[in-house]
Amino acid sequence: MKAIILAGGSGSRLYPLTRVSSKQLQAVYDKPMIYYPLTVLMAAGIKDICLISTAEDLPRFQQLLGDGSPWGIAINYRVQLRPEGIAQCFLIAEDFIGDDNVVLMLGDNIFSGGDNFPRALEQFKSGAAIFAYHVKDPERYGVVEFDREGNALSLQEKPEKPRSSYAVPGVYIYDSNVVEIARDTRPSPRGELEITDVNLEYMRRGQLRVHRLSRGFAWLDAGTSSALQEASAYIEAIERRQGIKIGCPEEAALVRGFLTLDRFEALVDQMPGCEYRSYLSGVADEARRFEGLK
Repeated sequence: MKAIILAGGSGSRLYPLTRVSSKQLQAVYDKPMIYYPLTVLMAAGIKDICLISTAEDLPRFQQLLGDGSPWGIAINYRVQLRPEGIAQCFLIAEDFIGDDNVVLMLGDNIFSGGDNFPRALEQFKSGAAIFAYHVKDPERYGVVEFDREGNALSLQEKPEKPRSSYAVPGVYIYDSNVVEIARDTRPSPRGELEITDVNLEYMRRGQLRVHRLSRGFAWLDAGTSSALQEASAYIEAIERRQGIKIGCPEEAALVRGFLTLDRFEALVDQMPGCEYRSYLSGVADEARRFEGLK
């Protein structure tokens, strides 16, 4: 399984913050926003990741993330010359996808808690899989209606009268046929290749599966200034309450076995003195104590 993180777009909803840097490089409490989707993918066991962004912002992501090797993963980069819809990413990353299944995660979506996503990846064989998250204002989102078996009955984009209270978050799983489907998708009236149209095609083929996210799962869309602030407050509250960090790729790499404990400690030793380093040092100490109990 491979993964794409789409971190492009114009970032107009976060203006003027995005005059300084990409939306996905903005801080969500104590980490860059991009750390959160990256960590979710790593925690699910995905090591081969393609990040798509604008020509202007791509060097900044490369400076921050590098090639991923310090975390035991591989990060590829592709340029989005013009924002022409979410489904455009499959055409941009066609050579990266090849014949593999692929996860698409939007870089401004933050996920926390539960094991729904890893289990969905384990169960995935072919076709497409999307997720459903209960919200109080479904008319603001893409809405999915499904039967008891999790099969999609309808998909609506920001409907005035939603057929359910379940929104579709910005994470999707597809087989390699998604490239062909995206290529055959016609632009919407706003001139974009819509991800909903891709999902509708899979639904027409009877190959779209819907996973309902549990109540213990949190989904935050940090695409606006108010949502960014709310996401930061949420992350801060969880981290202070539980004493663990959300969106920490180094820790995910250690837990998943992408890094040995020795390599993890060497990585931490290279960091400047800060709260982030102190936390990771504590993770390393706890891992050493656990090793001693074996």
